[in-house]
Amino acid sequence: MDRRKFLINTSVAGLASTTLAATTFKLQASELKKKSDISKNDLFLDEFELNEITIDQLQEMMESGKTTAKAITEMYLKRIDAMDKKGPAINAVIEINTDAVKIAEQLDGERKAGKVRGKMHGIPVLIKDNINTGDRMMTTAGALAMVGNYAKEDAFIVKQLRAAGAVLLGKTNLSEWANFRSNDSTSGWSGRGGQTRMPYILDRNPSGSSAGTGAAVSANFCAIGIGTETDGSITSPSSMNGLVGIKPTVGLLSRTGIIPISATQDTAGPMGRTVKDVAIFLEALAGVDPKDGVTKESEGKVKKYAEGLSKAGLKGKRIGVEKSFLSRGNQQVIDIFKKSLDLMKSLGATIVEVDLRSKVYKASGNAELDVLEYEFKDGLNKYLATANAKVKTLADVIAFNKAHEAESMPFFGQDLLIDSDAKAGLDDPKYKEALAKSTSSRAIISQVLKENNLDAICGISNGPAACIDNINGDYGTGFSFSGPAATAGYPHITLPQGWVHGLPIGISFISDAYQEDKIIKIAYAFEQATMQRKAPKFIPTAIPKAGTNS
Repeated sequence: MDRRKFLINTSVAGLASTTLAATTFKLQASELKKKSDISKNDLFLDEFELNEITIDQLQEMMESGKTTAKAITEMYLKRIDAMDKKGPAINAVIEINTDAVKIAEQLDGERKAGKVRGKMHGIPVLIKDNINTGDRMMTTAGALAMVGNYAKEDAFIVKQLRAAGAVLLGKTNLSEWANFRSNDSTSGWSGRGGQTRMPYILDRNPSGSSAGTGAAVSANFCAIGIGTETDGSITSPSSMNGLVGIKPTVGLLSRTGIIPISATQDTAGPMGRTVKDVAIFLEALAGVDPKDGVTKESEGKVKKYAEGLSKAGLKGKRIGVEKSFLSRGNQQVIDIFKKSLDLMKSLGATIVEVDLRSKVYKASGNAELDVLEYEFKDGLNKYLATANAKVKTLADVIAFNKAHEAESMPFFGQDLLIDSDAKAGLDDPKYKEALAKSTSSRAIISQVLKENNLDAICGISNGPAACIDNINGDYGTGFSFSGPAATAGYPHITLPQGWVHGLPIGISFISDAYQEDKIIKIAYAFEQATMQRKAPKFIPTAIPKAGTNS
């Protein structure tokens, strides 16, 4: 079994206010009409004024008085209403925050009074439905067993979000239990939320477990979003949905109030359309949380991530390249990656081939899965003990699913839940042995960086998005670079590097602990030289019509 599979494979017209009518941030319908091989009836023509807009652009518009946070929030809410369950039916949003407009109005009042909290002031955000909010929204991890779980208070990162002045629009769908329910799961599906679709080609899988956030941000349902990752659950859906995603060092962002899988590997992180946007949001979310001891390690290490970004950010950098990606897999993807390497060389970087993945996997074997099963049981039981859910233990969740099998398990089972519940406690020597093996990736990554005098190591984030398959579950399309940084708890950023048949292909950069600023600067220089992010066109399928080749 691929030990990462369970995590990775794991009409809007009239919505704009008149104050925004002159803006140029929209996908031109004429661009879509050039696709002669696609019937105009198959396309959802998208003329939303806020398409691809950045945080800086939104701030400029609010500062100049052209618009307000309330108007922007209402536009995004109307877009979600028109496109999430209707139109192309992305099905990325599991619940809307009924207080969103009220929050935006309050923030407009602060701005009018001369108080602006920072770059996130008035910026609409969607977050994953495994993150507690102390409001009228539930926190369910997409599970029917968790329906009715209204958290007593915000997760620490939600407190940070609100303090920064962001407008919480709602919560996004996810792979149920953050894709830790079955080895045969379908990413982007949950019992509560159903199946999320990928906005570029609708019958493709948006990837898990932060599928809803990935699809929503890519479809321009919000300015930026939050996902969570244990192994690949930020970076994979970001790659598949043409986004920039950052999985930060474990400890940079608090996990308090987030339904857990692994205390060793879990972290939240921003998912956005530009490197600068995710850098802005990352800084706003970071902070030391007394209830999450690992965040103490981040004290004094949080940087001004959005400052000092330069198109010359690759000059003089030494970039390690995972050499296994240069010869095995989809040749079109490999060619894109090689072109990216040539580009980095032209921008002044030195490219050094390295062998990281085989070293990590040789040292760890299947230890990661054992670690996650032990820690999932321990962490979930602790979360449920104080939650407002009707289930109070992992065993209760398993029993609920059995009792409601038709609704909870129509496509795949709960083998990972059962295996996890069978594990002993964290004092088990087998757990400690597995933990030592799994986290050996820390020393290996650091050693490869040091021996080769590298600033970062890069690789192909993922292959092209697979088709949604509720019968057989997820399947791989080649390439994955999430594992080493995930088991190490080290930072990982992905961003678009090219396209294969209309599907985004991401490039990843990883480095040592708390080196987010370094890889953000590298990613920004790459982004500015390539500008590969494209707004989705909501194409129904890539399957050719009968009797045609296109």
